Amino acid sequence: MDVEPSSLPGTPGPRPGPRRRDRRGRGRRWDLIPPHLPGYRTRREQFDDTVADAGAALAERFPRRLAHLQVLVEEVPPSDPAPWEDATVLLGRVLPPSRDHPARVIVYRRPIQTRCEGEQDTEMLVRQVLAEQIGSLLSIDPEDVDPEAWED
Repeated sequence: MDVEPSSLPGTPGPRPGPRRRDRRGRGRRWDLIPPHLPGYRTRREQFDDTVADAGAALAERFPRRLAHLQVLVEEVPPSDPAPWEDATVLLGRVLPPSRDHPARVIVYRRPIQTRCEGEQDTEMLVRQVLAEQIGSLLSIDPEDVDPEAWED
């Protein structure tokens, strides 16, 4: 019969999770910012929610055609663009459906956030990028996909 050394009585086993405080008891015990304050959520989480809300609104507008659409967020675009793409910085990309995966729209967080000054600008640019990418996927004009995103 094989017995592992950590299961023998009297020997200390691995600790059940990370320690919450340092050795002298002066460590942090709670979050620095409570959840009800705006600084609790990171910029990445706020951006992800903006993209999810805009994608859900467009999926409600075209429920059948966008039933299997995946909207993804990545930090930066790849450094090697496809041969048919310009050498400019991409704000988004669409991947048509294939046998392995459904249609995907990729939104790049950093290029969009560097072009915007506030949350409203970010929301509007995200809606425009999604409208452009979904419009190219469905072969319709971006203004027809989301008319409110193009109003000045």
